[in-house]
Amino acid sequence: MTDHVLTGEVSNSKVAAVLDSKAAALQAADTIRRTLHLKDSQVRVVAPHDPRAGKKLEPESQGIFSTMLRAHFWLGLLGAALGAVLFGVLWTLRIPFIVNSAAYAAGAIIFFAAVAGLMFGGLVTLRPDHDLYILKVQDALGEGRYAVVVHALSHAQRTQVAELLRSASGEVITTL
Repeated sequence: MTDHVLTGEVSNSKVAAVLDSKAAALQAADTIRRTLHLKDSQVRVVAPHDPRAGKKLEPESQGIFSTMLRAHFWLGLLGAALGAVLFGVLWTLRIPFIVNSAAYAAGAIIFFAAVAGLMFGGLVTLRPDHDLYILKVQDALGEGRYAVVVHALSHAQRTQVAELLRSASGEVITTL
């Protein structure tokens, strides 16, 4: 398990390959497990009309809540700190408004910088990189195709998985 400051998920990176048959999907999944020594829980085959497709694509619902808390906390704090640095720079430059109303200026700058950090926390929580991954797999499932979904524990593992899946299928979708 890797430890991530901003996210609470065990697997931040996902890789999916869309295949035309169940046999090809099962073979690709088996190859990934054997070659990279991955656990069964990391490699899933998703079939058309699978009632658990959503859970197989994004299995860490509790991790998403933890991601929300961590991302907002750390990025809000970072935004406030950067706001304090900005106030310090403006104070050093002797900007008249800043010098004459230091408390109000510091409060406003730090507040708005913290809000900007919280907005970035929301962006991290939304995981926009996962939208394309989910939509492409769901479209393929709707067409009667199969998907092999791998929950990589590191970026290096994600890269290895993507290379192996490209040899089994031309359609590989990855998240960041």
